[in-house]
Amino acid sequence: MAIEITSRSVTGPQSEETTVYKDSRRTPIPATDKSASRSRLWRPAPRWTRRNFSSRASELSGGKAIILSVPKSGRTWLRAFLCVYFCKRFGLEFTLRPERYHEPGIPRLVFSHDLFEHRTKGALWDRLRGKYLVPRRELRRAKIILLVRDPRDCFVSLYLQLTRRDPNAAAEFKHKTVSDLLRDRRFGVRAIIMTMNDWLNEFSGRDNFTLIRYESLRASPAEHFQDLLALLGESAPEMPIFHEALDFSRFENMQKLEAAGAFDSKILHPGDVRDPESFKVRRGKVGGYREYLSVEDQAYAADAMTKLDPRFGYGLREERAP
Repeated sequence: MAIEITSRSVTGPQSEETTVYKDSRRTPIPATDKSASRSRLWRPAPRWTRRNFSSRASELSGGKAIILSVPKSGRTWLRAFLCVYFCKRFGLEFTLRPERYHEPGIPRLVFSHDLFEHRTKGALWDRLRGKYLVPRRELRRAKIILLVRDPRDCFVSLYLQLTRRDPNAAAEFKHKTVSDLLRDRRFGVRAIIMTMNDWLNEFSGRDNFTLIRYESLRASPAEHFQDLLALLGESAPEMPIFHEALDFSRFENMQKLEAAGAFDSKILHPGDVRDPESFKVRRGKVGGYREYLSVEDQAYAADAMTKLDPRFGYGLREERAP
């Protein structure tokens, strides 16, 4: 799973192997492309959608950084690396919930699917209260990190989550084909793209905003995890611990530990240890959606991708249906 880091506003499309950090190596998109992108994609969200009146607001508050993502964008891998690093850094036993140690040197990180959960989860009353939304005041105060992945890969992993892994998923999903769900109004690829666009339009002009691309992290994890630690205040990480954390969070090791039930959180438990597709740490393959989507479905997804803001840097490379 790989990352791209773009601090402050996102100013241009990047190749999948490229990382932009702070103000260095940024490539601005032409003004015509930017204005076209904003006019086509920008839609102001009603102000009330950024208000959380539920008791859950406290869980989404108080973080040094808020890490937002569509489900299946690689945040469990990112989270595991950070938790291993900071736990080892302070001589503590590894946990995916290091806040329980109340160690002041470990930054509190808030992980949220925010808008995506707001639109797909819970009852009407939950949405009216903004139960799954990070409060506006927190987004003004803390660092905002948006972790993104190619929406087609996100979708395929989400489909397998809903149909093979999540016992609490609605029964209707068990009977849906991948083609059906790809076109679903709430969970399909167009819904993922709309959420990503809405986040980028909401945050891209802010100084406290950073974009992280999964594909770039996957290509060069050591470089980009160092950038991420610097963003969290660890500008000079302890390198022996850093490399231990990198090794621990390798996919193969994470899968092995998940199968053995070694984690202290239900976040990392497989749906069925006999079914590799039911693992939380499943494959992490870039472009793996091609193995699950038919030619017709790939053409549908490619058409949907034309609506994705070009500032994310995901160009259309696959063939369309004849």
